[in-house]
Amino acid sequence: MKILIFLFLIVSLTTIAQILPERERALLKDEIIADRFENLLPELMDNAQIDMWLVISREYNEDPVMRTMLPATWLNARRRTILVFYRNKNGNIFEKLAVARYDVGKNITSAWDKEKQPDQWARLVEIIEERNPSTIGINISEHFGIADGLVATDYAELKEALPANLESKLVSAEKLAIGWIETRTQKEMELYHTLVEVTHKIIDEAFSNEVITPGKTTTDEVVWWMRQKVTDMGLETWFHPTVDIQRSEEVLRSHIYSFTKGDKDKVILPGDLLHCDFGITYIGLNTDCQQHAYVLTNGETKVPGFLEEAFAEGNRVQDIFTGYFEVGRTGNEILSKSLKQGRAEGLRPAIYTHPLGNYGHSSGTTFGMWDSQRGVPVNGDYPLHYNTVYAIELNTTVTIEPWKKDVRIMLEEAGFYGKDGFRYVNGRQEAIKPISW
Repeated sequence: MKILIFLFLIVSLTTIAQILPERERALLKDEIIADRFENLLPELMDNAQIDMWLVISREYNEDPVMRTMLPATWLNARRRTILVFYRNKNGNIFEKLAVARYDVGKNITSAWDKEKQPDQWARLVEIIEERNPSTIGINISEHFGIADGLVATDYAELKEALPANLESKLVSAEKLAIGWIETRTQKEMELYHTLVEVTHKIIDEAFSNEVITPGKTTTDEVVWWMRQKVTDMGLETWFHPTVDIQRSEEVLRSHIYSFTKGDKDKVILPGDLLHCDFGITYIGLNTDCQQHAYVLTNGETKVPGFLEEAFAEGNRVQDIFTGYFEVGRTGNEILSKSLKQGRAEGLRPAIYTHPLGNYGHSSGTTFGMWDSQRGVPVNGDYPLHYNTVYAIELNTTVTIEPWKKDVRIMLEEAGFYGKDGFRYVNGRQEAIKPISW
């Protein structure tokens, strides 16, 4: 037991050591944002064929895109903040301006002197007229909420301020906004690896006899242990974790019960198959992870083979699914091909994978939803792009003969898709975690 405690202390100390102090986090965040502005945004604007991009917000009511652009020392926009990104590919010009009283960190320069031009909207019009873009992108989108951040009041005032010849140039920046949100840089992926590793280590500790005493510990206690662990490490969760149980004498519940109701506080017993859903936020990125553990019964030294075989079917569904990742394919295409092959192999899969990054449920290619296994209109028709991260979220239902019932193997891991193909950001679970006691 002393050896186990020592090993867990090492894991905990190593995990904490990976988390930077606040000042270093701020420096890294600003470095990542600067890199994205200089090396990513011009290319995204060219691909979207948008010469000028306006991102407009008022304090405490920030556009989701603007939140990802603010420097570390700006926790919110100030007053009304108008960001102007101008791109002239032929002239190799790229400008980052703010129609605001202040520079927005080191990346975006203030272009408004209120003493010279008291009207903020009039100053924006001057900037636009000086550059004469052919298209002006604004964040309006019917189907992608994160790309729909321009609120009604700012939209109305913008249109009122623009002369007719400029108003006619307004277009939806949906493609550009999604590209900005979904695309990951090399610097971000280096950080992402650490973040997912930390997530895995917290789950490892939660699903251990350091936290769980069978017959005493409840699922809700494990949930709140995870929340407290994250807080103690100076991190945040972007959703409340869940821990649930499948056991031999209980009927498998429906998806809707599992996702919306569930047993919030249940004593963990030997022989239980545990499952968690857990994710954290760190320096502007998010994780989303689901893993399984099994509480050994008296006399057991390892997870029963029938459960390991069931778990292997979950891994197989992952392999089938990610094997169809191909740039340009839509989420609905990949979903359909994956489900068809899985069923042909005798599996009973369900796939509901979503974009992951600046937001937990982010913008980008959607591959089904738990209640939409025939495809998702519009969002599922969005094509797969390189340098994107997804929560590879899915399950498969397996009949367990020794238990005379079905169990559901529910898995979720962060995966990266790039020009070299698909890979998990920090590996995946390939065996159920045994919990001894």
